[in-house]
Amino acid sequence: MGCRLPRAALELDRDTAQSWCVTWIRIPSTESYDVAVVGAGIVGLAHAAWALDAGLRVLLLERDQRAVGASVRNFGHVCVTGQAGELRELATIARQRWLDLGRRAGLAVRETGGVVVARGSDELAVLEELSGRGHEGLGLLTAAQVRQRLGGCGADDIVGGAELGCDLRVDPRVAAHRLAAWLADQPGVDVLFRTNYLGFDGDTVHTSRGGARCQRVIVCVGHDLDYLYPELAETHDVARCALQMARVQAPGGVVIDPAVLTATSLLRYSAFAGTDAAQALRARVAAARPDLLDIEANVMLTQRPDGTLIIGDSHHTEPTTDVFLSEHTSDTLHRAICEVLGVDQLNVHERWQGVYASSPRGDYLVAELGDRVSVRVVTAGVGMTIAFGLAQRHFPGAGA
Repeated sequence: MGCRLPRAALELDRDTAQSWCVTWIRIPSTESYDVAVVGAGIVGLAHAAWALDAGLRVLLLERDQRAVGASVRNFGHVCVTGQAGELRELATIARQRWLDLGRRAGLAVRETGGVVVARGSDELAVLEELSGRGHEGLGLLTAAQVRQRLGGCGADDIVGGAELGCDLRVDPRVAAHRLAAWLADQPGVDVLFRTNYLGFDGDTVHTSRGGARCQRVIVCVGHDLDYLYPELAETHDVARCALQMARVQAPGGVVIDPAVLTATSLLRYSAFAGTDAAQALRARVAAARPDLLDIEANVMLTQRPDGTLIIGDSHHTEPTTDVFLSEHTSDTLHRAICEVLGVDQLNVHERWQGVYASSPRGDYLVAELGDRVSVRVVTAGVGMTIAFGLAQRHFPGAGA
């Protein structure tokens, strides 16, 4: 057997995830797998879960003691309604997969949707245009309805908004850990943490714990693609997008069920950004709030089960990003969130740097390195939203 995580691991977060272990010092030479998945973030977990449902014997490798990258440093927002075109197709598949695996793995997947807060007529125009196109899952809200969705709080200048009915929410501090623990409990799946992938020779997958016979390998290492395949990362312009985020006390203990998006969100998500009205909104934001565009802000928030709010975020992309957080950027984001909620200040519990793979060439990278090595990387901030849909393409018959 591989790594069998204790039941306590099902509720792991940063403070309690210290008991994960690997029971193998070296992989037994008798072990053989149909597929090895490299990376136990959401993209890797998605591929491992589809492989399991395809009836394959799976080895899941993760170099760290637990997932600590993009999959835990996000809002836990599965933004289905805000996607258009192919991303919407992938997100729709992923939505059903989240609900399915949530039931099977005992993971809370909340169908509380999202809400867009409109504080100007140009923001409302974007939502009205999209609603007029019959965009599935989007419903217009009055200002009073928006404030109700915000738990009774909200800025005085809210003019309306929209319900994002297809969106889901998970707790990012728990989701990846619980899915990994569930996979480790399934017959035919071995999960190895603190185990580096060293390569594949067509017959054996080589790791820091020895080799195992394997038919194929799927590499899902996100922004660290350049550590394994630098030429591939350079060819596809894959870099790291760093984000500043924080966890704050909910003002007055307010309960906010949906993910909360704002004007800057309308400029980032494809369904909104693709409207004609978005051009006027971008021009107004550039004139009135250049500080937000300067940090490439997506001013939004979600609420964790403990009642605290995850707020953010800024974006800065380069091959290697600095680890230092800017107080100016944090202050800009915090002021913007305060304006949306109609409060004077926020009590900060934690700050951190989010990170994900980014490429100007597209929202994901799919590459075949020879006949039996595949690379799957989401190269935009939609990993939680599309990963399960992207992975399903690799196993089209799974779950049929």
